[in-house]
Amino acid sequence: MDNGASSYRRFLDGDDEGIAEIVENYKNGLILYLNGYVNNLFIAEELTEDTFFRLIIKRPRYSGKSAFKTWLYAIGRNVAIDFVRHHSKQLNAPIEDMENYLSEEQSLEQSYIKEERKIAIHKALSNLSVDYRTVLWLVFFEGLSNKEAAIVLKKNERQVRNLLYRAKQSLKSKLEEEGFVYEEQ
Repeated sequence: MDNGASSYRRFLDGDDEGIAEIVENYKNGLILYLNGYVNNLFIAEELTEDTFFRLIIKRPRYSGKSAFKTWLYAIGRNVAIDFVRHHSKQLNAPIEDMENYLSEEQSLEQSYIKEERKIAIHKALSNLSVDYRTVLWLVFFEGLSNKEAAIVLKKNERQVRNLLYRAKQSLKSKLEEEGFVYEEQ
């Protein structure tokens, strides 16, 4: 049972925090997915809200035959298809509005990709040894200098530099195993 499924089960058992976790974890991806059906970011946002509303009100049964995300996206797809059927006339919007939609769509897509990259990095970090994970965390996430990290880790600066180098190599290796694609600068 994946994380979304356990959150949904908690929601069904009366824990409202479960639905909040689902919305937080799946909102952006679902908006982008539904935007593919309606080609309008604002409508896709509304359809995403409708999808979550269906979960809250109708409480459909999740059988677990597929991943929770797949099941949720299928519900969203049905919501989008219903919308398209009822609004079969093409929406007329001024060109200026379309430019705004496109820029907001690109911004949302970039933030979604950035979030996915963060998740991949944290997942890879969790697969590293404690020493590697700790030194990377202190230097890159907490912003400590090598000297400050050495004090925390009770090592000398040279040991921290070496540990940091090996930790970065190990992280890079783990990310490449997962198919991580590096941003070009």
